[in-house]
Amino acid sequence: MTSLETAKLAVKAICNKKGLNVKLIGIRDISSIADYFVIAAGTSNTHVKALADEVEFRLDNEGIGVSHIEGYRSDSWILMDYIDVVVHVFSDEAREYYDLERLWQDGEEIDISDIQELPAQLLFPSAEK
Repeated sequence: MTSLETAKLAVKAICNKKGLNVKLIGIRDISSIADYFVIAAGTSNTHVKALADEVEFRLDNEGIGVSHIEGYRSDSWILMDYIDVVVHVFSDEAREYYDLERLWQDGEEIDISDIQELPAQLLFPSAEK
């Protein structure tokens, strides 16, 4: 699986749990940290954790294990490192404060409208059985 496919799978997982303002940013050309950042927000602390749990579950089902997780015990920002893909799940307040989109504005925003517009049952059809 390519890093873009991994990133899009993380986006699907977040959209499946109704994550807010989901962004996929390509940073391969401007940083050696990773190829892609996935950035999203949750409506509450519980929702932030549910989004992170869903990403971990869906990627693990595809044989993609998380290398490292930071902030799971915090209530505002969970970072999930998949080596080539880094997933950031924020509370609204933390997302606004850290403003990663501004910090990584030289990255390429990847169009994910096709994923965001899918009905939930089409994101992971095998899970609905």
